[in-house]
Amino acid sequence: MSQDFDLSPEALPPADGPGLFGDPAPPAAPYRVLARVWRPTRFEELIGQDAMVRILRRAFALGRVAHGFMLTGVRGTGKTTTARIIARALNCIGPDGSGGPTADPCGVCANCTAILADRHPDVLEMDAASRTGVDDVREIIEATRFRPMQARMKVFIIDEVHMLSRNAFNALLKTLEEPPAQVTFIFATTELRKVPVTVLSRCQRFDLRRVSQSELASHFGAIAAKEGAAISADALALIARAADGSVRDGLSLLDQAIALGEDGPGAEIDAAMVAGMLGQADRGVVFDLLEAVTQGRADLALGITEQAHARGADLGLMLADLLELIHTVSRLKTLPALRDTRDLPEAERVRGAELADRLSVPSLARLWQMLLKGIGEVEVAPDRADAAEMVLIRLCHVRDMPTPGDLVRRLVDAPAPETPSRPEPPADVQPADPKPIAPVLSGWRDVVAHVATCREASLHGHLRHSVHLVRFAPPIIELRLQPQAPRDLAQRLAAILSDATGTRWTIAVSRAPGEPTLAEQSETMEASGRTRAEAHPLVQAILSTFPGAQVGRLHDRRLDEYGLLPQAAPDLAFDQNELPEDD
Repeated sequence: MSQDFDLSPEALPPADGPGLFGDPAPPAAPYRVLARVWRPTRFEELIGQDAMVRILRRAFALGRVAHGFMLTGVRGTGKTTTARIIARALNCIGPDGSGGPTADPCGVCANCTAILADRHPDVLEMDAASRTGVDDVREIIEATRFRPMQARMKVFIIDEVHMLSRNAFNALLKTLEEPPAQVTFIFATTELRKVPVTVLSRCQRFDLRRVSQSELASHFGAIAAKEGAAISADALALIARAADGSVRDGLSLLDQAIALGEDGPGAEIDAAMVAGMLGQADRGVVFDLLEAVTQGRADLALGITEQAHARGADLGLMLADLLELIHTVSRLKTLPALRDTRDLPEAERVRGAELADRLSVPSLARLWQMLLKGIGEVEVAPDRADAAEMVLIRLCHVRDMPTPGDLVRRLVDAPAPETPSRPEPPADVQPADPKPIAPVLSGWRDVVAHVATCREASLHGHLRHSVHLVRFAPPIIELRLQPQAPRDLAQRLAAILSDATGTRWTIAVSRAPGEPTLAEQSETMEASGRTRAEAHPLVQAILSTFPGAQVGRLHDRRLDEYGLLPQAAPDLAFDQNELPEDD
């Protein structure tokens, strides 16, 4: 028995409904994230990499395409995407099947479509992060022996190549240096310094730079418009800043921000919504916080943080935003031309310029240092919010503290103790004749200083650090030597002094303890001076005013080159019969 079926369009089930015989509707295609949907497929679609694109285009035009490429840069700047575009450019045969290598692949031929779909048998991608051994590289080397199955060139794309082991790199060197004519290697890495120089020297290197915030914001705005999402310029600027030069990271954030939008015509995603999504405070709130800090309004600053904390903002991240804003204001202060560039959002150019005109560079530098230290304290504190508020309170009171320059000026302006003036020489005294003058060796330090003028650096160092003076009675010197002192020290010193004075000197070696070395005396003098300096009321006030400050190197004009006070000339009388015996 036959049965008639109505096959008119009106009687057919809808395309997205159940089947003709009641079968369930086919599942909808899974959602593809923006980073995959808007991945560039042509050189001109790469943003922020103009220099690399220009060189590659010229290389294809001249037929001078290298057999090995090294693409480096931070995450999300387009390294793997560039490698796939190069693979398509090498293997494109055009719509009619007769084309050759070109910088403008057609995108419709069999090779282009297969490479775009990641299923071309002659374009092989390997993740070196998971396949690091020499056996994995040997598989690639073995594959280079065979001609391409479908394409013109075999292309091997190795991502994160710096993860390969040393043996794997060594196994690859010979093939990389002299590859078959139909093979091209494209390496991508975020850690170029970990790639052996022997590999780098066999590749053309391209550094993919971070994409500027203005380029990212413009790119994200165009994509949002194509996706039918309304997002404000300030919100795009927040996403671009958070992306930190990475297109992929920014597209992931944009994907998340678009999901924040409310249904209804004209509903716009604003900066406050994006800031909440990123866990950041609104940029205007950060400006208000910086103004409160620079005005010393601790009550206003804490009120701002309480409201931000109630909205779910992390006060530690808020301090990081404040630190970044101080850097921006400092750049506006130092580079006034930034006020006219489009790399900064309008709010930062206007309010940031006002703060830059009002704040001095030393004030900004002091805020930066204190805030940088405070952020470290927040990270280790039991309660991040409490620690962040304490940092802000300290910042608000810093405006009442004298700067280090003011303290130095106070010390300089303080009346100095009077010192007796030296008597002027008589007017009738004439200068001596320019004849060699024997050195005045009135003490042990004079002897050591004279050795320093004789180009005896090694001997001079041992006299300072390895020699203890037991007795000084010219032309007799009694010394105790430390084990590291050279054995011929006494003979060398005696010869130098005899040549300088014309008198025979005797350098005796003793086992008596003697004085501390000159270096030990200098260290003792410096420690004593530091103790006295730290006990001074003004220094104590400075240390308490600036937490973490330390007393640096002391400079005392009274001290000689050995860090010691001048010593009085000793009694040079000695008994010739009291010569010590040499040990």
